[in-house]
Amino acid sequence: MITEQQLLDFMRETAYKPMTYQELEQHFDIKDAEEFREFLKLLNALEEDGKILLTRTNRYGVPERMDLQRGRLQAHAKGFAFLIPEDREHPDVYIHANDLKSAMNGDTVLVRVTSKGPAGGRLEGEVVRIVKRAVLQVVGVFQSHEAYGFVLPDDKRINRDIFIPKDSFNGAVNGQKVVVRIVSYPEGRAAAEGEVLEVLGHKDDPGVDILSVIRKHQLPEAFPDEVMAEADQAPDAITEEEIIRQGRRDLRDRIIVTIDGEDAKDLDDAVNVERLPNGNYRLGVHIADVGYYVRENSKLDLEAYNRGCSVYLVDRVIPMLPHRLSNGICSLNPQVDRLTLSCEMEFNEHMKVVKHDIFTSVIKTKERMTYTNVRKILEEEDAELMERYKDLVDVFRTMKDLALKLRANRMRRGAVDFDFDEAKVIVDDEGKAVDIVKRDRTIAEQIIEEFMLAANETVAEHFHWLKVPFLYRIHEDPDPEKLQNFMAFAANFGHQIKGRGNSIHPRALQTLLEDIQGTKEQTVLSTMMLRSMKQAKYDAESTGHFGLAAEYYSHFTSPIRRYPDLVIHRVIREVLENGGALTDERQEYLTARMPDIAQQSSERERVAVDAERDTEQMKKAEYMLDKVGEEFEGIISSVTSFGMFIELDNTVEGLTRLSALTDDYYHFDEQHMALIGERTSKVFRIGDEVKVRVARVNMEDYTIDFELVDMKQRQRRERTGGSGQGGDFARGEGRAKGRGREGRDRKGGKDKAGRERKGGREAAGKPKEGGNGGISTTGRAGRGGGNGVGTGSPGSFGFGSGKGGYNSPATGASKRRKKTSASGIFIGDAATPGSDARPGGEGAARRKRKKKGANGGNSTAGFVRKKKK
Repeated sequence: MITEQQLLDFMRETAYKPMTYQELEQHFDIKDAEEFREFLKLLNALEEDGKILLTRTNRYGVPERMDLQRGRLQAHAKGFAFLIPEDREHPDVYIHANDLKSAMNGDTVLVRVTSKGPAGGRLEGEVVRIVKRAVLQVVGVFQSHEAYGFVLPDDKRINRDIFIPKDSFNGAVNGQKVVVRIVSYPEGRAAAEGEVLEVLGHKDDPGVDILSVIRKHQLPEAFPDEVMAEADQAPDAITEEEIIRQGRRDLRDRIIVTIDGEDAKDLDDAVNVERLPNGNYRLGVHIADVGYYVRENSKLDLEAYNRGCSVYLVDRVIPMLPHRLSNGICSLNPQVDRLTLSCEMEFNEHMKVVKHDIFTSVIKTKERMTYTNVRKILEEEDAELMERYKDLVDVFRTMKDLALKLRANRMRRGAVDFDFDEAKVIVDDEGKAVDIVKRDRTIAEQIIEEFMLAANETVAEHFHWLKVPFLYRIHEDPDPEKLQNFMAFAANFGHQIKGRGNSIHPRALQTLLEDIQGTKEQTVLSTMMLRSMKQAKYDAESTGHFGLAAEYYSHFTSPIRRYPDLVIHRVIREVLENGGALTDERQEYLTARMPDIAQQSSERERVAVDAERDTEQMKKAEYMLDKVGEEFEGIISSVTSFGMFIELDNTVEGLTRLSALTDDYYHFDEQHMALIGERTSKVFRIGDEVKVRVARVNMEDYTIDFELVDMKQRQRRERTGGSGQGGDFARGEGRAKGRGREGRDRKGGKDKAGRERKGGREAAGKPKEGGNGGISTTGRAGRGGGNGVGTGSPGSFGFGSGKGGYNSPATGASKRRKKTSASGIFIGDAATPGSDARPGGEGAARRKRKKKGANGGNSTAGFVRKKKK
């Protein structure tokens, strides 16, 4: 029988030329009728999945040999998108909104690369075929127009409304949050069409907001009946006969404890530490043996695979496994027998693992400790707690000693340790945010963190050398260009980083983090460093973890809430039970399965992170809703061409728009990530402390606007000649530097966004290259960045900063309103005296406009119209 891999490998050979199915049949010498039928099914399945293509002459070939790339589409709120290729070696491909066809965010597509930048620059392409739809339903606010309706999607990456025919309302009324099934996808100018599947309730009703996020990300809620039936078969306790039959190592006499948060219910890891006679430390990490109860390919297993991980929203947890397992027989509750997988490690004085053992075990934890109590014992020496846990105090002290030594060793090795503040939003019974509490990273958290890292590394290395199929947690090296830009940015603060491009060792980055500890630039440099790095993910190959400076790393310690951990638990037990190896059949089967499990787990993790971030952002905005007008201290966390983001001490983040900086005209200096006042030379940059007032909270987009306290009005100056100075382009009122506003090629100078021009590029709406996307007068987002100005209604701005998508409010129109393009960029002012920066002032400008029309022959709009003709 021909396998999928054999067929794909054959078609990827250099000498292969596309063949018909008859030619392939002859090549593989298929003679049996049943085998031939299976072969045709395989061809059809691969062709449907986009892994092979059928040409016009009915010949089969692989996409990469036909200049096509298969991958996942990552859409942006501005309309453009990037292809994330399945081939990890292939760079991302930029796709303009006009080249998306009807593809939407998350779709699996085939893309043809149409242009390549010089010297290996950015690739651009177009969607050729949509292989698999990711967006099948959409959550949004329903708007009724009697004979028809529209749904405004909550997901801003879906930047067109969904049309709903009258007969598909299904009871939905104006202002309700609904779930819509997409019946037909957008084509050209035609909108997508859908039907209402479920009415969640009015958008302002309690609980509807979180429910909307759950539906938006298509998170599962209740478990299917057959899954619950399997879970109900799990026992409530473990028998002695069971322990003896499995030959588990009995550790019930050891002093083993769990240390978790107060509200944790699924306790999947326990630890013990002891000092050996030779002076070494022995650390035991014991993890719930979930794989023993969740058998491969069972209903429970398939459901866990589809969920990928538990999702921790603000007011609830969507678990990967039913509570009967996660809070019951699999949870390492105190003073009860539990089945575990254990990893014991012996560390010498240099914190090197000199001996380790991985085995099945049974434990009985002595206490269910909390982070708070362990911290009070170790740092405050709380008398009451020390008396209550007097038998454990010395154990905790030994744990602290070992954890601090492990961390110091990890830092010496070069692990990059970001110390960002995290917060938890507290909600009341109705789900309303009532408080935000910062999470402290105390010695108790560090103990568990270091012990879990040590176990994960030891397990990964052990099974890597056994050469069995496994899942690894990898973190690829940063992109050389991004790292180079970060090095240049750090140099602005007087910090030099050893290394060059991709050859930078993580130790050099950690050294920088240590050097800037407590300095004003700590936040700015830590943030920019993090942005220069790639995301960690799961993979079937061990390629190392850059951030941890670890050659081998896996996720072994949380099988209750992460599917990859559950998978490798099964592999570990199978290897242990078969004398340290797998059968050839199992080796082949698992080798084929691991890449799929790694990809599914990585994708589900991204969905969980997005959902958690959405609910947190939503509840933080809700918490600040009644704080409008109040003043807070904050620091600048990000600077963009349209304003700056301010983070308060409670981790709430909001935007201070450029239009709110009224004491001067400010220009964005991208290299130094700063806003610089034109007249005062006042500088705002990341890390600066500022005092802000909450100006408004937008509960549609869950965004917060701040204004600086004691901000004075800028002085108005008459400009009767010469070049205009600066521009408050966030209001669409920019006074363009250079020779007026013709929108023609300029020689040097600065454009309407106050940015340096290279050699004079026309302002006719061509996308600008660069990190922040650029600003174009027709409102098209600049290609290649997240901060470009996008299309919108007149007088509005669409911004993408990766922080929720801000839209600046349309400014109040006066009798002599400035003329702006769709994106809010200034394009002329037919009736404002003194607004023309060219010599001659009002008179010359007005005469020209009378002669050439309302929009002026030399206005940007006029120039654009000419170009179109």
